[in-house]
Amino acid sequence: MRDMTLRLARLILPLLAVFIASPVLAKMVTTPVDWSQDGTTFKSVLIYDDAAETKRPGLVMVPNWYGVSDIAIEKAKKIAGKDYVILLTDMYGEGIRPKNDTEAKAAIGPLYGDRSLMRKRVGKALEQLKAEVGKAPIDPAQLAAIGFCFGGSAVLDLARSGADVKAVVSFHGGLGTDDPALAKSIKARVLAMNGADDVATMPDAPKFTQEMQASPADWQFEVIGHAVHCFTETEATGKTGNCRYDAKAAATSYAMMHAWLGQSFASN
Repeated sequence: MRDMTLRLARLILPLLAVFIASPVLAKMVTTPVDWSQDGTTFKSVLIYDDAAETKRPGLVMVPNWYGVSDIAIEKAKKIAGKDYVILLTDMYGEGIRPKNDTEAKAAIGPLYGDRSLMRKRVGKALEQLKAEVGKAPIDPAQLAAIGFCFGGSAVLDLARSGADVKAVVSFHGGLGTDDPALAKSIKARVLAMNGADDVATMPDAPKFTQEMQASPADWQFEVIGHAVHCFTETEATGKTGNCRYDAKAAATSYAMMHAWLGQSFASN
């Protein structure tokens, strides 16, 4: 019996030593961030890994037309990892949380109908991200924006507004604009990635290319072969038609995003 006890002790004590010496496991912080604009309250979420206090780039992230949701929060967590602090941005206002495509289409209608309002709201989100500097581990010299579907349109409009960010990245976002001349104000490096077979966005590709060519921006327009709309949206897994998740296209686009942001933050 004594020999067995000794053997167990030899096994358990090293494990206890490792456990005691190990740091407390980090967790993803999800902090509500609210603001008001023109009498409307917006409810967004700040997301980052608290494993270290090291400052890292801050990203405004505008989700697809379903807005801030559990799925969007999980997506933001995966993107943030240990690399970024993300402000998952509410573009609709308190109480507007679409539950189906019909409600989502109604929610984006006023913003596509008034692009100046879209630019104003996403610009306010950038202001709020800057306001989190000092409270979250954000490097204020390294700010950017990313967006998906409708959110891609929003971050492209942020760039067109002349916002002082290092980069914007649009995933299967709308490419059109109400005023191509705004592109002359772009300061950010612009990366847009769209599926070659996306019938919703690709018809605007020629005009978008002309718009970017007339801008001072460092830009890249990547067309991903055989992909349609929604190619990063896991909730579109198994769907048919023009909205389908594509794991290969998603992995490719995320790799391009990380490379683009890394280059943007490294440049002066």
